[in-house]
Amino acid sequence: MSSPDRPLLSVAGIEVTYNQAILALRGVSLEVAAGQVVALLGANGAGKSTTLKAVTNLLQPERGQIVRGRILLDGEPTAGLSADTMVERGVVQVLEGRHCFPQLTVEENLVTGALARRAGRREVAADLERIYGYFPRLKEKRKQRAGYTSGGEQQMTAIGRALMGKPRLIVLDEPSMGLAPLVVEEIFVTLRDLNRREGLTLLVAEQNAATALRYADHAYVLENGSTTLGGPAAELSSREDVRELYFGLAHDAEGGFRTQAVPARQSWLH
Repeated sequence: MSSPDRPLLSVAGIEVTYNQAILALRGVSLEVAAGQVVALLGANGAGKSTTLKAVTNLLQPERGQIVRGRILLDGEPTAGLSADTMVERGVVQVLEGRHCFPQLTVEENLVTGALARRAGRREVAADLERIYGYFPRLKEKRKQRAGYTSGGEQQMTAIGRALMGKPRLIVLDEPSMGLAPLVVEEIFVTLRDLNRREGLTLLVAEQNAATALRYADHAYVLENGSTTLGGPAAELSSREDVRELYFGLAHDAEGGFRTQAVPARQSWLH
C-alpha cells in the first residue's frame, strides 16, 4: 500500500542510454502521488517515451538501460524487476500507437488484459461491463475485429485492456496521437472520470499540452532529455512564458492570445 507520506512513484535524476552509447535522458526527475493525474509534456524527441519505458521497465528490449538515478514504487526500488512483475505490482503501460491485436475482436483484446490476474469468468464478465460503462462504443463493437475499428476505438480498446488488469497506475504514451479533437476530448474526459470515481493514478505523456493540462493535477516538461519545469497544471497553463514558448501563444493588442512561432530549443530555465 502507498503511504500518504510518500509518492506512489518517484523518478529521481535518472540517466538512460541506448546501446551503452546514446544518452537519451539526463537528470529526469518527477513524482506521482496516488490518485493524481500527472502530465509529462514535451516535443517529439524530448524523451517522454523513454521516461515511461524506464518507469515500466520496458527499456531492455530496446537495448536501453538506466545508468544513473533511481525509480521507486511505493518507496521500493524497481531496478531489476521484470516488466511482468511491474504489471503484477499494478503498473500498466498503454504504448504509443495503441498496439491492439488486430485479428482478435474488441472483447477478446479486453479479456487479454485480465490474464495476468488469473481472474475467473464471473469476475472477467463483471470487469467487461465496467469497461463498457466507461466506453459504450466498445460494447457496440465488441464482436468486431479490432483491426477494423477506428483509431479512437482502438485507443479505447488499449486503455480498456489496461484497466482489465486492475492497475494502480496507468502510464499512457501519447493517447491523442492521430485522433480527431472530439475523440481526444472524449478519451481525456473518461480518463479523468476514472481518476475521480475509482482513484486511478495516471501518468500521461502528451504533445497536446493544452488538452493534457486541462485534465492534469500536476505536470512536468521535458526538453532534450531533461526535466526543465514542473508544477501544478493550472499554474503552468496560466504562465505567460509557458503559453508563449510551449503553446505558441502571445498577447495581442486587445489582451487576448494569438498564435506565434515557437522558438526552437529554448530553455525553460531562466
